[in-house]
Amino acid sequence: MKILITNDDGINAPGLVSAEKIARQLTDDVTIVAPETDQSGVAHSLTLSHPLRLRKVGDKKFAINGTPTDCAIMGVREIMDSPPDLILSGVNSGQNIGDDVIYSGTVAGAIEGALLGVKSIALSQAYNFAEGTRHVKWGTCEALAPEIINKLMSQEFPEKTLVNVNFPNCDVEEIDGTQITGQGSFNHGLFMEKRHDGRGFPYYWIKFGREVPNQQADSDITAILEKRISISPLKLDLTDMQFKDALKGMF
Repeated sequence: MKILITNDDGINAPGLVSAEKIARQLTDDVTIVAPETDQSGVAHSLTLSHPLRLRKVGDKKFAINGTPTDCAIMGVREIMDSPPDLILSGVNSGQNIGDDVIYSGTVAGAIEGALLGVKSIALSQAYNFAEGTRHVKWGTCEALAPEIINKLMSQEFPEKTLVNVNFPNCDVEEIDGTQITGQGSFNHGLFMEKRHDGRGFPYYWIKFGREVPNQQADSDITAILEKRISISPLKLDLTDMQFKDALKGMF
């Protein structure tokens, strides 16, 4: 099996180390193509306004001054001599559930893989934030992801469909099973925090302040809150079929 790994946290991210550990439990044929810098929140963006530069970091390991989408395309179309059997995107530092999948560069790497016709899985590890530091239990995803991936690889993926896997913020022995989930939803809580620089000019940070509304029992949000591994199949056809039918009567 040939695996291509990308991420959105960048070529030096600890989650990329975890992803490689996971991949090497499955195969020796691993290629890594990751962004030079943190690309969190870039979603499914392409680099169109400047050229991409490719830097070899190690054996079959490359960094690109671009997005996760750029990395997936570069890996499949330029670097690898033939398409991979699997694209792993992650492991992200932090969960990618609910509406966050829309913004996630990690999920976007897997989205591009699905568009390229390659089985693609996004991996994310939830964490807690204490005393100004992230505490990420990388050992949880490293221990449990290989078996999950093996099972997923035995299943045919529908066209333009990826799988989003999230590991809860707990040790392996605390995991309360695995759940097939749907995408949950947060109340929108992104705000602009206005600050001023040393000369008094304003600048802004995007700030999170959202709440979690009641969720269906099979949502990814519920699974992570209840210490279960969430496995969500995500389809790239965004058509709202019910609304489409309603609009047919108007036009």
